Amino acid sequence: MTGILITTLDRRPELADRLWDMKNPWPAFAAHDPVSALLYPWMVAELPEYVFIATDGEEVVARAFSVPFALHVDGRGGALPARGWDQVLMWAFADRRAGVEPDTVSAIEITVGPHRQGEGLSGRMLAAMRDNARAHGFAEVVAPVRPNGKPAEPDTPMGEYAFRIREDGLPYDPWLRVHVRAGAVIDSVAPLSMTISGSLAQWREWTGLPFDAPGPVRVPGALVPVHCAPDHDHAVYVEPNVWVRHPL
Repeated sequence: MTGILITTLDRRPELADRLWDMKNPWPAFAAHDPVSALLYPWMVAELPEYVFIATDGEEVVARAFSVPFALHVDGRGGALPARGWDQVLMWAFADRRAGVEPDTVSAIEITVGPHRQGEGLSGRMLAAMRDNARAHGFAEVVAPVRPNGKPAEPDTPMGEYAFRIREDGLPYDPWLRVHVRAGAVIDSVAPLSMTISGSLAQWREWTGLPFDAPGPVRVPGALVPVHCAPDHDHAVYVEPNVWVRHPL
């Protein structure tokens, strides 16, 4: 992978429109979190020094987003929030608007193009994010991790899955394993990290599933079942993530 160049967007602003060139590996429903719809364009416009893009020649092969925010302030007290991904994005936005000095960086996303997965690129993007945070004077990176093996076990409680380890003492989950190998420690479960709600027609469009019976619906790519309520014409997905801490 000697030809791969990883850089922040402030250094290559001409690539901003190409962040989305890769084939999207995420399940379709994941694009409908209202927080992401609002704040992804904000990150690109306002925080390009924390947005990463990896290219191999002219091809975009990976991207990553991170945000600085204030964790050790009154009302937060250093505890990572139960609302995980959604909360840290909103904190970052609110802090910047209010002029609050950030003290921590949170990862938001690391995505590798489907045809380039398995090459160690996710670990390289994580290393670039850590190095960048350190260069900006931060002492810690945190991440609300979406364990990539969890969709195979949607009914397993995240608190059980997140802390499962192999015989070598490393996490069972491959993506958590990358973080721990990079120096992270698993902190806690964020049980309400992302919330996506929609009408039954929307969920049928996003998933191709009927969504015609009440109760849990197992959706490909989801970490836990989606709750379907036909009598109220809606379904809700509340995704748990796993907080990890990277001391720098």
